[in-house]
Amino acid sequence: MNDQAIKTRDYRFAAGLAVGSILGAGLAILLAPRAAAEIKERAVGSAKHLGDAMSERYRDARVRVTGAVDGLTRKGQGVRDGVLDTVVQGAQKVERGAQEVERYATDAKAQKTV
Repeated sequence: MNDQAIKTRDYRFAAGLAVGSILGAGLAILLAPRAAAEIKERAVGSAKHLGDAMSERYRDARVRVTGAVDGLTRKGQGVRDGVLDTVVQGAQKVERGAQEVERYATDAKAQKTV
């Protein structure tokens, strides 16, 4: 090959590289704002999705805790009512015992006086 052909080929490569660089830079500038807007939109969407998911989990946890507290309250009230019934029954038995003791005392007193 001659020197002239090599120089022409070198210039064509350099010219193609320059034109490609300019076109690539132009496309990057043209598409960059759109890409930034898409990234922002995705970030906002992801944040909203995360917020919605956290709200849903909070609601689920609140429902579970409320249910557990209600269950414990019912159990506590049942225990309280059971203890109250036992105390009332005990008081009634004590009262009957006291009445029997009083009757025996009255009978014993009546027998002594006879």
